Amino acid sequence: MGARLILVPPAGRARDAALAGGVLAVVAVSSMESLVGPREEPWAATAFDWALIVLACGSLLFARRRPVAVAALVLVTTGVYYVASLHDGGLMIAVIAALYAVAAGGRLQAAVVLAALTVIATGTGTLLGNRDVNGVALFMLTGWLVAVVALGWVRHSRLAYLREAERRAAGEERLRIARELHDVVGHHLSLINVQAGTSLHRFHRDPAQGEAALAAIKSSSREALRDLRATLGVLRQADEEAPTAPAPTLDGIGALLGSARSAGLTVHGSVTGDAEPPTEVGLAAYRIVQESLTNVSRHAAAARVTVSVERGPGALLVEVADDGRGAAAQPAGPGSGVDGMRERARALGGELTAGPRQGGGFLVRARLPYENGTGTR
Repeated sequence: MGARLILVPPAGRARDAALAGGVLAVVAVSSMESLVGPREEPWAATAFDWALIVLACGSLLFARRRPVAVAALVLVTTGVYYVASLHDGGLMIAVIAALYAVAAGGRLQAAVVLAALTVIATGTGTLLGNRDVNGVALFMLTGWLVAVVALGWVRHSRLAYLREAERRAAGEERLRIARELHDVVGHHLSLINVQAGTSLHRFHRDPAQGEAALAAIKSSSREALRDLRATLGVLRQADEEAPTAPAPTLDGIGALLGSARSAGLTVHGSVTGDAEPPTEVGLAAYRIVQESLTNVSRHAAAARVTVSVERGPGALLVEVADDGRGAAAQPAGPGSGVDGMRERARALGGELTAGPRQGGGFLVRARLPYENGTGTR
């Protein structure tokens, strides 16, 4: 498959610079008459007009961080420009961009007030004899400002909805992780309890210290199991039955690959390394591979998938790469997708990255340390 060009919009300061530069370019082209046309005003006045243009457009660099202050500055600067300049340039575009930034930042009331001031100031200029703006133009300007403020507010609402959905998905994923950790730890504590009880019955050599230690193991494990179930058992939904099978680990990845092959994918998998990761790390790796293969089959339209698991001395490295169209990041439901996988990695003190890879396709890479952020295995 040949490489595909993926256009990624700028973000952060690059996006701010693109906005300010784009508006400045458009306004400069619309105001070029003041430089190349017949002289209608002194060069000092023209320089002052262009200084106002640069100030208004340049302030858009800070529109995302200080939207209301920037919009107010742009509005005042634009008003001074249209009063002082003999040329009717397109500096009103900067006002529209600033109002959009205010509404998109969630300051709807401020955006409405600034838009109303813009209309009032423009209408006042018309009443005072400005023939460049008649009643029809004023009405059209009002419609543009209302549309811009509405679009900005729609974007703010959309982003707020996505953030809330992501927060809920992360919360549901944390609950699911907590339930699975409860099952894993409970399983092992149950084994400790049984083994300690068996050792007590078979231990007849009467070493008092050893017997006391075994009795302490049995008592402590029973108490820990009861406390763990009492604390985390509430995380299980009321109608959810406790699992009777052991939690999946790295040994179950082969079955996942087999299921993916039966779905029509060409899957190549490898598990290397001699280290034995903790059960919770193996479970997280299993779930990451499972979710990655599910997303590939549902969204990526891929034909070939490579799964690599490396059991290093201090961490487990997981990579899932496909040759699809690179849309495997879309979640299949609450708590799934890249957000869910990343939450699993963070819960263990690890990290996960996912995105389009060079040459086409999608790549999920996770590093799961054998010790989490608290320093416990």
